[in-house]
Amino acid sequence: MNYSNLSKEVSYALRHAPWEYELELDSEGWVSVEQLISSFRNNEEWQGLTEEGLVNMISLSEKKRHEIKNGKIRAFYGHSVPMKISKEIGIPPKYLYHGTSITFLPEIKSNGLKPMSRQYVHLSEDIDTARLVGKRKKGDTVILVIDTELARSKCVKFYVGNDKVWLSDYIPPEFIKES
Repeated sequence: MNYSNLSKEVSYALRHAPWEYELELDSEGWVSVEQLISSFRNNEEWQGLTEEGLVNMISLSEKKRHEIKNGKIRAFYGHSVPMKISKEIGIPPKYLYHGTSITFLPEIKSNGLKPMSRQYVHLSEDIDTARLVGKRKKGDTVILVIDTELARSKCVKFYVGNDKVWLSDYIPPEFIKES
């Protein structure tokens, strides 16, 4: 494993674009190691990533950009995103987008979008961000479109994430269409 490349990728994910990795940082920039590994394993380059690999990355780094404590990891500095993801109910745009692998499509069509190993389903305000998220997963990317007005009329809640991301507990299949 190339720890230098891993360090750069982890830094990018934790400092600048957690939404691309569907990571939920707390107010101090921490995310569970399990969530980070799960997200990274969607990329072929990092399929073998383990917590031990992250510990090795940190110990071998001269710059000491990250730390792991109590099952969580964070970047020390250089963040360009708001750190706290609040769970404030909001009114999203009429459509939100979710990028994923086409291999997950049958499951999503049957059972909707679930948070899986995360606290929430992550949805993007724009197709480009959804496409970036989808490309991090194995297989061809598909963009799903969520009709938020219809979903809200049936009591689906949407929460404010940050300037690019909305969150939800669950999106039933009847509110999801392929782009």
